Amino acid sequence: MTNEDLKLILAGGEDHKIEFKVNFDKSIVEEAVAFANAAGGMILVGIDDKGKIVGTDVSNSAKSRYQDLLRTIMPELVCRIETFENIIVIDVAEGREKPYGCSRGFYLRVGPNSQKLNRNEIISFIQSEGRIRFDELIKNDASYPENFNPKAYVKFLDLSHISADAFNKDAILQNLGCLSKGDDDKKFTNAGILFFADNPADYIPHSTVVCALYKGIEKVTIIDRKEFAGDIITNIEDVVVFLKQHLNLSYQITGLRRVELLEIPEVALREAVVNAVCHRDYFEKGARVMVELFDDRLEISNPGSIPRCLGLKEFGKRSVTRNSFIASILHHANYIERMGTGIGRMRNAMKDAGLPDPEFEFGGFFTIILRRPRPDKVGIKAGISDGIKVGINETQKKIIELIENEPRITAARLAETIGISRRNTEAYIADLKQKGVLTREGANRSGLWKVNLKNVKVGINIGTRVGISDGIKVGINETQKKILEIIESEPRATASEIAEQIGISTRKTEANIAALRDKGVLIREGSKKTGEWRIDLDKIKRL
Repeated sequence: MTNEDLKLILAGGEDHKIEFKVNFDKSIVEEAVAFANAAGGMILVGIDDKGKIVGTDVSNSAKSRYQDLLRTIMPELVCRIETFENIIVIDVAEGREKPYGCSRGFYLRVGPNSQKLNRNEIISFIQSEGRIRFDELIKNDASYPENFNPKAYVKFLDLSHISADAFNKDAILQNLGCLSKGDDDKKFTNAGILFFADNPADYIPHSTVVCALYKGIEKVTIIDRKEFAGDIITNIEDVVVFLKQHLNLSYQITGLRRVELLEIPEVALREAVVNAVCHRDYFEKGARVMVELFDDRLEISNPGSIPRCLGLKEFGKRSVTRNSFIASILHHANYIERMGTGIGRMRNAMKDAGLPDPEFEFGGFFTIILRRPRPDKVGIKAGISDGIKVGINETQKKIIELIENEPRITAARLAETIGISRRNTEAYIADLKQKGVLTREGANRSGLWKVNLKNVKVGINIGTRVGISDGIKVGINETQKKILEIIESEPRATASEIAEQIGISTRKTEANIAALRDKGVLIREGSKKTGEWRIDLDKIKRL
């Protein structure tokens, strides 16, 4: 220490890393413990609370008394003691074996004070330091193998490319950290419950994931809400299905192939969802992972900020896992490629899609924000009008068109909409599946249909929709955009009906329609009573 160092310390006064003491005092051990449990600090003996140097005994015998006092800290903590003129300086480094305690209890430095921790605070501190990991703890209220879910286990083996015949099931579960070790009375760990138990939410209720779709950009009106209570892998897939259902698609035609482009890249979605369920603080029982979709953004939040040992400068560059068993299992199942690379992949995916970098918020919750394409654009959505050149009849074209617009539609609903029997509908679907045009993704109840257009030539009928990723470059205003959106859904809508939906006068509506007709965007086909509107797609250009 130099005179200049001391002057700066005295000028700054006591803070989260500096403590003044007048003389030798047994409370010094409490201050040392508090600093070791925090970020380290310095105790200066021979200085009063006002920062005035009063001096103290700096003899070798005095230093020995300090050393003897500090040896009572458990676990052992090495502190450097030195003298500077007539003061003693005790330098306490941040401890590597937290928590540290003394005969008087456990202390933590908070601001300029050292606070004694009560029982619950000690438990919380130990958890936050990763000394106790939630996923490693034994879950005594679930029975193994009675509550074991073989379907979840088989799915994991398939994802991990592990042969069920190659290894004993118990040995695999024990190696994954999902089952207690020993020959008798095997029990699930919390990791085992989260991945391989029947109804995991019965044992860990806060493991559910809540998805919400909001109208607008604020948490006011909920349009759709789902809560997923399956195992971790099923929850991840169900969340992605929910998002794909509500995010917009655009299409890119490459040769004979039509490629679907989700407005937020699926890679970024998956990384964000996996990050949330993998790294959340499962000790926090009062909060769940939240997936919230707004008109302008997607927010995915999980309880617990980044680990204390990971600084903000290291975020996204270095991997620190709060739940090591969960992370390892997801790695085996190929949901995590390499530790510490997820944030980078998310950033790259957003950049490649021409979207802003992911945003991160730190606090009691960790939140990832993925921005959607600009909400003021009027975009395009693919339909099917000219048919697929693989021997498909008109009824099947209608089925495909309906599925394109509503991937979760049921056979009964298709039959009702088209006006044919359910039996015939199911036969047409079976034929489309055999031709490779239709595939089913996910479970019967929660899954969706996908139209596979690989090596299939498609005629595209492009419709306009507000808030998707492509726009009309013809200088239309917001009211005209709303008119186009209504007409896209209701081509026979009258001016008065449109006016009522928008909330403006019929006269203003007719004026805006006239402007759209002048621009060549809107065309009237047929008579006033029986005709309908058509949007001229030659005026629509993709951004």
